[in-house]
Amino acid sequence: MSEEHYLELCENPVQFEHASSVNNVFFDEANKQVFAVRSGGATGVVVKGPDDKSSVAFRMDDKGEVKCIKFSIGNKILAVQRTSKSVDFINFIPDYPHTEFTQECETKNASVLGFCWTNWDEIVFITDQGIEFYQVFPDKRSLKLLKSQSINVNWYQYCPETAVILLSTTVQGNILQPFAFRNGTMSKMSKFEIELPVVPKPAKLSLSERDIAMATITANSTSAEVVLYHLPREGACKKSHVLKLNTTGKFALNIVDNLVVVHHQSSQTSLIFDIKLKEPDCAVNTHQPVLPARSIHPYRIPLSGPAVVPSQPPVPCQLYSSSWSVFQPDIIISASEGYLWYLQVKLPPTVNLLQDKGKLMDFLLRRRDCKMVILSVCSQILEGGEKGSLPVVATVFDKLNQVYKEYLEAEQSYTVAMESGPSRGSVAQKRPVRTQAVIDQSDMYTHVLSSFTERKGVSHKFIIAVLMEYIRSLNQFQITVQHYLYELVIKTLVQHNLFYMLHQFLQYHVLSDSKPLACLLLSLESTYPPAHQLSLDMLKRLSTANDEIVEVLLSKQQVLGALRFIRSVGGHDNVSARKFLDAARQTGDQMLFYTVFRSFQQRNQRLRGSPGFNPGEHCEEHVVHFKQLFGEQALMKPSTV
Repeated sequence: MSEEHYLELCENPVQFEHASSVNNVFFDEANKQVFAVRSGGATGVVVKGPDDKSSVAFRMDDKGEVKCIKFSIGNKILAVQRTSKSVDFINFIPDYPHTEFTQECETKNASVLGFCWTNWDEIVFITDQGIEFYQVFPDKRSLKLLKSQSINVNWYQYCPETAVILLSTTVQGNILQPFAFRNGTMSKMSKFEIELPVVPKPAKLSLSERDIAMATITANSTSAEVVLYHLPREGACKKSHVLKLNTTGKFALNIVDNLVVVHHQSSQTSLIFDIKLKEPDCAVNTHQPVLPARSIHPYRIPLSGPAVVPSQPPVPCQLYSSSWSVFQPDIIISASEGYLWYLQVKLPPTVNLLQDKGKLMDFLLRRRDCKMVILSVCSQILEGGEKGSLPVVATVFDKLNQVYKEYLEAEQSYTVAMESGPSRGSVAQKRPVRTQAVIDQSDMYTHVLSSFTERKGVSHKFIIAVLMEYIRSLNQFQITVQHYLYELVIKTLVQHNLFYMLHQFLQYHVLSDSKPLACLLLSLESTYPPAHQLSLDMLKRLSTANDEIVEVLLSKQQVLGALRFIRSVGGHDNVSARKFLDAARQTGDQMLFYTVFRSFQQRNQRLRGSPGFNPGEHCEEHVVHFKQLFGEQALMKPSTV
């Protein structure tokens, strides 16, 4: 069962002093910081962030119970709420005065529900009668009201990633009014209504703060579904997705790796939804869970303290505890145990839980660390042999190559834009990020196809069909096939003596011409003699490969063949005599050396009127060797008129 846990808590959680009668714990979603406040701060405040570098410890005067405490961005200014009327501030900027200063809310008879930092020096007070947007001047120890808006507020939610505050208004609480903050400005966005499954009579607050998760996700536990609303900066908010939970009870939401994770407390399980796996025929997309419900992987808390015996085993953590607090996007906090975890998705267990390989591939391609899992899925599919799996293989290859092609096109357009330079009014183009979803030919060759061709007990026909299917898919997406894939096809054909098929593939250009491929064919001559001519024909078709053809022929000691070829393409007058004489001499065939030597003497006579070699041709040693073999009288004499 453990291999089926596709969710887990991170191995190294943030640890803090657990909540107690003398220690209060707070969490700031914007900076992802946990505050442990002892005795109102008099005996210490310890702040722990996502990493050790962001940890801070300090003391402050105990001026009453702390209701809320948050740092501004960069830990520059600390804001502390102790009453429903005001917020206190302490500078943490070096060389600035550290004495506290206070700001009361401007609206009379209003109660401060909370506050949000939108910048290092900008803060929003949310009251039961509206919102107040301030600029903080730490040097002057004062605040300036930039803008305010009167509106009855039940509760609020803040999304730090988008700097949007969502206010619940009206008696039932289901009219939501968003405000966006950017560069010192506050703008009112279009309000929208959350449909209530049952309208209470008389009217009462029916949508609570815990029913909302700001990643623009709305959850309603009584209707057993999650409703997602798309909240654009401009324009009306629209219901975009409905997630069917198929159960009732208390739920909590996380967003992990672009997945909506819904935790169900009573069953102690979680569901995951991928809204990109959408139903095409619905205006509002309705989604079922991608995978069966599973619990988070069991987690054990190591014991600590002076009484702990080294061999004492860790204590199992109570998952889905009522003391858990869930924060966006992927944070789970147990204040009673003093742990902050990041929720993580484990991809390997999903492979066997999602039987539809096409859907599985769609799911995996959108995950962060997907490459090795995708490659292992490809290998797993091929292990199945021929049992109707070729159409599945084709589907998988096409899905991979579509992503591969999109990346290549983005890379190409970026390169063109960089070479042409920035045009007036154009936005600077960013280099495309190569995600793990980009599975290129090298990845497939190294991790899947190469080992697949060597597997015992698999039909060679199926192996060749798979290789050709991958090449077909690359061609379909107009991706240039790398020569090593063709080489893999040729080696597989030769290994199984399928020379007739090799001949057909080459004759009908199923395998594209390339110099490396031609060289491979030449190396097969001893096994399959026609490969030599097939190779030369391929090199001739490449037209720019004359030098390579000569080199190949000379390396195979076919010196006269190389001479005949270079004459046939009209390159004899410019070719290096020394190269041919070196090759002829290395064969040890004296008559061959004589023939080649006289051939170049005749060329020299025709071009320059003298059979001798120019000093720049560096053929002196070959002239000496010729004299030693055949005597000086055998040298060709200059023609006389």
